[in-house]
Amino acid sequence: MTNREFFKTCLVNELAATVAVIEALPNENLNYRPHPNSRSAYEIAEHIIAHTFDLDVILTEEKCDECLEMPFKDTKEGSKVLSDYWNKAIKVVDAMSEDTFENINVELLVSGNPLLTMPRNTMLWFFLFDVIHHRGQLSAYIRPMGGKNPAVYGWSFDTKSIPLPLTQADIVTN
Repeated sequence: MTNREFFKTCLVNELAATVAVIEALPNENLNYRPHPNSRSAYEIAEHIIAHTFDLDVILTEEKCDECLEMPFKDTKEGSKVLSDYWNKAIKVVDAMSEDTFENINVELLVSGNPLLTMPRNTMLWFFLFDVIHHRGQLSAYIRPMGGKNPAVYGWSFDTKSIPLPLTQADIVTN
């Protein structure tokens, strides 16, 4: 399996968990923050959704001015926007050559200011890991907000169980 194929597999496998966490956020408490210095649930969800837009730019351009805002009216709309961009990224990765995935540099800008340049594949992994990191933050917000944690990599107290044992067929591999 190549790095590109592995990235696509991970992208496919992380989509459902990310959508589930966004949709588990109670809309009436999106302003929740565990500490005055913490981002609100809305701000973190918006950051995750914006990263899915960035994935598309990183995949198709050689410069990405990081999207810092991606407003949404409720978690259903937010998860729809996220899913649309994410699924588009999966299709682009699937059609992309190994050379284009591995050997093209992409420059990351923030508010128009250059931050760093790295190979496309490295930047894609960087953004995916950041999405996973922020999804983890949100999962810690859900219960204090009055919601129920979805199953992410296995059952949660709130989901009680998932069908076990999982088989290889339950995991997307290509």
